[in-house]
Amino acid sequence: MENFFLKKGMTVIEILIVLAVIGIIVSVVLPQFSKIKEQQVLKSGVQDTLSSIDKARVETLSSLNSSSYGVHFQSDKVIIFKGAVFSVSDANNEIIGFTTPAKISSVALGCTPTIPCDIYFNRLSGSPSTNGTITISTTNYSKIITISATGGASVN
Repeated sequence: MENFFLKKGMTVIEILIVLAVIGIIVSVVLPQFSKIKEQQVLKSGVQDTLSSIDKARVETLSSLNSSSYGVHFQSDKVIIFKGAVFSVSDANNEIIGFTTPAKISSVALGCTPTIPCDIYFNRLSGSPSTNGTITISTTNYSKIITISATGGASVN
């Protein structure tokens, strides 16, 4: 009976089994958190882009400062600008950056090396200078934003 009370504690095998179970649980759960974070980063980039387009359109329709407004698209950010032409040095530019790994992977707004990837809105109608799509992506996911001829923006 005395021998029974002297065997308190854990053996090395019990500790190894507990560590193996914890290792298995971590290896299954950790990648799921990574995917969830990536999806949230993509969702945030899409929402930032949509709200920038909407803000430029609303400010144009309200004739804020008697001007039209537009959005300039770059791979890692969108920039709301005043007027019909984007200027990098304009102090009024509002820059909205994306969280890595979200980026604009494709802009189909009629951009060429001589025509920038910009959209601006008509002061009277709110219609965009061009319509098309913008693709925002991460490593494993992507979403397409469509800008209609009326100026509305929607996500696939």
